[in-house]
Amino acid sequence: MAKERTLVMIKPESVERGLVGKIIDRFEKRGLRIVALKFTRPTKELMEQHCAGHRDRHFFDALVDYMTSGEVVSMVLEGENAITIARKIIGAADPNDAEPGTIRGDYGIDLQRNVIEASDSKAAAEREIQLHFPSYYRDTE
Repeated sequence: MAKERTLVMIKPESVERGLVGKIIDRFEKRGLRIVALKFTRPTKELMEQHCAGHRDRHFFDALVDYMTSGEVVSMVLEGENAITIARKIIGAADPNDAEPGTIRGDYGIDLQRNVIEASDSKAAAEREIQLHFPSYYRDTE
């Protein structure tokens, strides 16, 4: 199997609650390697592009507002089946449906202020890495 890369964003609520280290530890323990990482407050324009697939959904504006309300930690993880593994570690989107032992199952409070997100496909990972780490993406093509 070839190595994959995926984008993971630790959302403002997790940063505010001091969960960053605990969350990163889970990915590293599972064998995923951090190849890029930054701590930023995303712009509205960036998050509108990042969330473009939800533009026609009722929650789009609230999602963009939430994602720009504070600092996030964005990182590129690399490893065998990184996309699938990261999403299993994260768990179901709704914390009420997420299994205990997953990030959302252990730390999630509600669906609207979700604690973390990750790319859901190779195409999404490529697009999201380009958005959040443009110079990194160019250097690794």
